[in-house]
Amino acid sequence: MIDLGSLGGTFGFASCANNRGQVIGQSNLAGDLTYHPFLWQQGVLTDLGTLGGDNGTPFWINNAGEVVGQADLPGSQTSHAFLWRKGVMTDLGTLDGFSRATAINSRGQIVGYFHLSDRTDPPFRHPFIWEKGGPMLDLNTLIPANSGLELVAADNINERGEIVGVGVTGRCFPDFCGHLFLLIPCAASDTQGCKDNGEGTNAAVQSNPAPAINSSTTSPQRPSTPKGGMAAWRAQMAQRYHIPGLGVSQH
Repeated sequence: MIDLGSLGGTFGFASCANNRGQVIGQSNLAGDLTYHPFLWQQGVLTDLGTLGGDNGTPFWINNAGEVVGQADLPGSQTSHAFLWRKGVMTDLGTLDGFSRATAINSRGQIVGYFHLSDRTDPPFRHPFIWEKGGPMLDLNTLIPANSGLELVAADNINERGEIVGVGVTGRCFPDFCGHLFLLIPCAASDTQGCKDNGEGTNAAVQSNPAPAINSSTTSPQRPSTPKGGMAAWRAQMAQRYHIPGLGVSQH
């Protein structure tokens, strides 16, 4: 067992490791009032910093050493999903309130979720995908409106771009209860199991009941939406997702 050390504080934990032996985690700073994400490699512990606020937490590292997570903005009243790559932390933005990146694959495709600040009843979140410099896209816009499933959170993405997460078929208490979903990219020539939504993306849907999972509480912020080009970006995306099993043929 190896003691990875700390960033000066008393407490810390490791959360993920890649095939190169790089480890990420979270450590308190001196005084134990704030915490930062870290990267450990060959005995060296590196503070990855934040997006200008006090705290940050990493959730995933790919084999290229790219780290994703959630970090505070200046003032520490809200937080955004981040990508840390080669010493530079990038703010992935949000489509509404706070956002969190949960996974990244070797192609640099990032998934996570963002808070819906105007909702008064669950679900309070939607999943996103971010790639090739953005912008962030709500995964609900990449599946058919008639799927009957509202996607809530994306938990992981594999090397084929397949995404797993949680969705609901109606009102759900508490937040994050509902169905597990698997979202599968469709080839442009795919005609089975996919349905064009009019914006260049295909989709169809499979889900299974999932146990309720209590959500953490985080202060929302005012909506912030990427400027312009959203429809064009969707049309250019190489990945066209479907969820097999809800009224469509599987293949």
